[in-house]
Amino acid sequence: MIVILAYLGGYQPPQARPVWPMCLACLLIILVVVTVMYWLFSLPLRRQERARFLLDLLETGLAQGQSAETTIVGVTQSRDRMLGVWFHLLAAYLESGLRLSDGLAKVPQLLPPPVVAMLAAGERLGDVRKVLPACRRALTDGSSKLMSGLNYWILFGLLNPVGPLVWPFLTVVLVPKFAEIYRDLLFGAPLPPLLRFLVAHSVFVTVVQCTLTLVVVLTLLAYVMGPRLIGWLTPVVDRVACWSPWRRKRLQRDFSAMLAVLLDAAVPEPEAVRLAAASTANGIFIRCAAVVVDRLGAGVPLTAAVAELDDAGEFRWRLANAVHAHGGFMRALTGWHEALEAQAYQQEQAASQVITTGLVIVNGVVVGLICAGVFQVLTTVVTEMSLW
Repeated sequence: MIVILAYLGGYQPPQARPVWPMCLACLLIILVVVTVMYWLFSLPLRRQERARFLLDLLETGLAQGQSAETTIVGVTQSRDRMLGVWFHLLAAYLESGLRLSDGLAKVPQLLPPPVVAMLAAGERLGDVRKVLPACRRALTDGSSKLMSGLNYWILFGLLNPVGPLVWPFLTVVLVPKFAEIYRDLLFGAPLPPLLRFLVAHSVFVTVVQCTLTLVVVLTLLAYVMGPRLIGWLTPVVDRVACWSPWRRKRLQRDFSAMLAVLLDAAVPEPEAVRLAAASTANGIFIRCAAVVVDRLGAGVPLTAAVAELDDAGEFRWRLANAVHAHGGFMRALTGWHEALEAQAYQQEQAASQVITTGLVIVNGVVVGLICAGVFQVLTTVVTEMSLW
């Protein structure tokens, strides 16, 4: 890069060979790296746009009186390459006679699992349009709202893989030379306390830096790969989602919204609870909903049976009020759903800032201690030499 800048500034090297081929090669490498990075980190946005397009297409086709399957198959007959291979694969499954939910289950790359489950619940209702608002809300949640810290995560993940190797290299190569010079100049005096501490705990320092790098790299990998990686780690992801306050609030919001739609459509309560829990695509939430279904089968009212899914008791209170409200469950619970989303967004932003700040502080402390320990040797030598 320095050679390129110097060449562009008019510097002429003494050798006879031209420099422009090397400059061109460096520029091509930089262009390839930037292109690959852009392609990788724009994958989630492209997935989201593809899913939005499918939902808009379904809404348009259903509004014109066509079925979802007919709408998708008809669009693919245009042979438009912009639709993507997964869309054409879905159309092929639908053309063979599968229903929309069955075809989407065979093409998991096209839509997130919660959206697929919501569309399946819409098929059970006989009107997919009723669940489209909940599907769009789930897509919005699927995109990262932690954009304020994403730039740092990308920079940290790209540059920091080399960081954990620095201190072991210094400990093996540089510190012994420092110690030898220090002892020769100061007549066998031991190294300063800070550097001795860092050398004695070099494994711990390396583990801390490796852990930070691993966390950032795994987070970026999950962001880029999306549903594929989550599909491999479903039990872990489900447990983390229930443990995270903001994710649990969104799970509760999605369950409540789908339950309201199903109850307004006069679906029996046990099946409504089962379908609403399946719409969250969370194994732990689905198992808790199975307990609710068992309690409903034992004669327990719905407002009491949902206690398994409601730690604070607010959902039971809201549901009990919705039973006696006019205008249906969905209308009575809309305000609570918006409040849940606002609380989840606030908690997610707070967690993003805390995690990002913590990474900066911890990494800065480790690097600062290493620099302070190395420079303490130099300052001690200079001080002692000046006293001579």
